Amino acid sequence: MTIHTEHPFETPDGDRDPVRRLRARVGATVTLWTAGEGVERAGLTVSSYLVAAGDPGRVVALLHPESDLLDRLEDTGTAVVALLGQRDREVADAFAGVMPAPGGPFRLTRWEQTEWGPRPLTVATWAGVRLDAAAVHDVGWSRLVEATIEHLAVGDDDAPLVHRRGRYLPPA
Repeated sequence: MTIHTEHPFETPDGDRDPVRRLRARVGATVTLWTAGEGVERAGLTVSSYLVAAGDPGRVVALLHPESDLLDRLEDTGTAVVALLGQRDREVADAFAGVMPAPGGPFRLTRWEQTEWGPRPLTVATWAGVRLDAAAVHDVGWSRLVEATIEHLAVGDDDAPLVHRRGRYLPPA
């Protein structure tokens, strides 16, 4: 048996979608979007987002159109957007659906229920947002959503979780 450093099922470079390859090279901090309450809560790891300054400030994100989070966000109209840190890798992977989470991903950390949705207690920076339903539309294979920032807690994020080219970057 030979052990290789490459992934045995990885698509060869020449066959990969060039747009996905470009997107993979745009490094981004990782957020966790959560909405709902109790057994009706949902979450999704999101790195395709931006924050627009203004009065009020806004968050724009690309969400998976069939995600439970998008359904819950459209039902409740609110969500928590939490900036994840290096300590939150397992939480990020579980909510992204790439790591198993026996009992569900909400069992991996402690939570506080806010008026916008559940907030992981491990995060220092988070926003409570309200969906602008008129600004939701399909973009490529994603659903673009805009939300108004109603609450903001900015903490000391000494080791943000950054994703680039399919992996997390080491702490700076």
